[in-house]
Amino acid sequence: MAEFVTLELPEGDAARGVAVLRFARPPMNLLNAQLVRELAEAADAVAADPGVAAVVVYGDERVFSAGDDVAELFGLGSDQAAAMAADLQQDLGCLARIPQPTVAAISGYCLGGGLELALGADRRVIGDNVKLGLPQIKTGLIPLAGIRRLALLIGPGPAKDLVYTGRFVEADEAKALGLVDEVVAPDDVYTAAMRWARQFTDGPARALAAAKAVFEAGPHGLDRARGEWSALFTTEDRLIGTGSYLTDGPGSAEFVGR
Repeated sequence: MAEFVTLELPEGDAARGVAVLRFARPPMNLLNAQLVRELAEAADAVAADPGVAAVVVYGDERVFSAGDDVAELFGLGSDQAAAMAADLQQDLGCLARIPQPTVAAISGYCLGGGLELALGADRRVIGDNVKLGLPQIKTGLIPLAGIRRLALLIGPGPAKDLVYTGRFVEADEAKALGLVDEVVAPDDVYTAAMRWARQFTDGPARALAAAKAVFEAGPHGLDRARGEWSALFTTEDRLIGTGSYLTDGPGSAEFVGR
């Protein structure tokens, strides 16, 4: 069993629901190799579960993650770092590989590897007291998994500023940069994230996964879109959706998730 990660899956077979992937390593939810590996394993479990329509990723009521476990990194030699880099990079990007829509519910601090993890979610909801940043440069390192995704999200200029300076960003600036999608009161972070995720419990699962795959394809998105679009013609939801549109108009489909 995982030591730091819990996974709450929807109960019952009647409908698809929202899974909650939560990690806790008190007091500051620092990310070490074990925690990141456990997150990746939980993400893989969610991805394979047809009962999951969307995923909320949550740290702690007080802090999402204050960053990397620098004490663990301090003792690494270059050979050890090279050996673990690929796995650690892959694990930090685990949320982007979940085919269902994902939302990170962020409280307190979201720094270093914690922000790199959250960048893989489809949406980020933060409390208005949250500070975000990639301060790895101040330890003589760089973000392992987040630079490219950050640049795609907010543009290369602002991304370079955050990475080169390692400075913290508060809620208003984070929203203005496009680093986060929604700012709410600190006590409402989890509720707001769950509200967004629940939109998809009756959605066309295969089409949502296809759209996410195209977004993730980046510069190869046009090629990926052709394959994903044509593959959807094999799904029940495509027949349901197009049929209901023709008979009853948009928004009338009752999808089955297949």
